[in-house]
Amino acid sequence: MSALYGLIIMEKHINAPFDKEQVKDLKAGDYVYISGTIYSARDAAHKRMYDAILASEYSDADGKTLYEKGVIPFDLTNNVIYYLGPTPAKEGQVIGSAGPTTSTRMDKYTPLILSKGLNGMIGKGKRGQAVIDSIIKDQAVYFAAVGGAGALLSGCIKESEVIAYDDLGAEAIRKMRVENFPAIVVIDCQGNNLYETAVEDYRNSRA
Repeated sequence: MSALYGLIIMEKHINAPFDKEQVKDLKAGDYVYISGTIYSARDAAHKRMYDAILASEYSDADGKTLYEKGVIPFDLTNNVIYYLGPTPAKEGQVIGSAGPTTSTRMDKYTPLILSKGLNGMIGKGKRGQAVIDSIIKDQAVYFAAVGGAGALLSGCIKESEVIAYDDLGAEAIRKMRVENFPAIVVIDCQGNNLYETAVEDYRNSRA
């Protein structure tokens, strides 16, 4: 536990993938270290999955079924997507600079993706109201990674493998093993939004 501008910041360690009970334990403002398996996907990859789901005869199915039927390249259930398009890795590196992409680029596709079982998203910046509503409905969580700290974040990525859409280059889907990847819970499953509450809490602390 630490403090910032008089606010109490809870530090938590979680392993990905994680279930809905763990989602419920994450609150807006929590500082979280994520270890385990996460996936990278930016807007081009999101669009391809979104279009494939809608075009499929299994469009009403869950993430596991969609994966088993070959509609999407991995099972979304309980997983985490990092909005990432890394720079090319230098010799001896697992991955290049790995800073987050602006999350609003994914907003159009996110409600459908969340409805298929995704539990977590990592990016930067605000989300639209439709996404916030889906976070509440589907009991998910939105994390922010530190923008401008791509080199630091890449050090937390211990393994990286392109598993789909390699023609998209940097926007291909990667399966990654991370250790103590730092992120902040911005929107929790109750809809509490750090971008809104932190401003008010800060004002109150200065009053």
